Amino acid sequence: MSKMGLKGFFYILLVGLLSGACSEFRQIQKNGDWKEKYDAAIKYYQEEDYYKASVLFEDILPIIRGTEQAELANFYFAYSYYYQRQYVLSGHHFKTFFDTYNRSEYAMEALYMHGYSLYLQSSDFNLDQSGTYQAVAALQTFINRYPYSEYAEKATEVLDEMQYKLETKAFNNAYEYYKLRRYKSAIVAFENFQKDWPDSRYQERVAFLLLDTEYSLARESIASVQKERFEKALEYYQNLLDGYPGSEYLKEAENMYDDSVNRIQKMSDNTL
Repeated sequence: MSKMGLKGFFYILLVGLLSGACSEFRQIQKNGDWKEKYDAAIKYYQEEDYYKASVLFEDILPIIRGTEQAELANFYFAYSYYYQRQYVLSGHHFKTFFDTYNRSEYAMEALYMHGYSLYLQSSDFNLDQSGTYQAVAALQTFINRYPYSEYAEKATEVLDEMQYKLETKAFNNAYEYYKLRRYKSAIVAFENFQKDWPDSRYQERVAFLLLDTEYSLARESIASVQKERFEKALEYYQNLLDGYPGSEYLKEAENMYDDSVNRIQKMSDNTL
């Protein structure tokens, strides 16, 4: 047989095998009873054919509810979506499994996989973070419930990663107001950031940006409110100095401090 003929033979053989496997699956899906579908779904799952497994599990789960087979079927059903990278669905089904079988030997793993699935489908830090907040809540619930489990260390790592993503998002939102010279909004956002993220790596920079923002706002304000705003800038300078006495921003901050003091003095002299 020629080389091309041999390739053609194997191609036809492969197509035949795939067609046979597909028709077998369709036959089971269409005509099989629940036991046949269950056995086939387990087989497909173990062979890592997660799509076919998920289809058959979905067919039989309403039928086998309450039976001894239902627990494993539901657990594999959730994983079959996870391995297909359908993380919204896997997260939902892992949570459903935990709520239904919270005394199962698989319950702890299911609760972890619920949070981990939410983590995998959460957005980059510059996009909407509602999914990230859900994942944070889910994994924190898992850690609170199973603090010493085999999954606790990984859950903590993932949680830290998402916390950093959320704090970066919060900082960038505040900084965007600053860049747009919307100083009042920036001050509110920076102050909220200080309260919400007390351990953030951005705290020193935020302390300086509050001074910079208030100082810039004071310079652009009408005369009647300038003195009050320059005095507020001095408070932010003192907060920066107290919190970060060796800050890289101190030289620039001192220039703002000196100018603010001079302006306040001139305004005080003019009222005498």
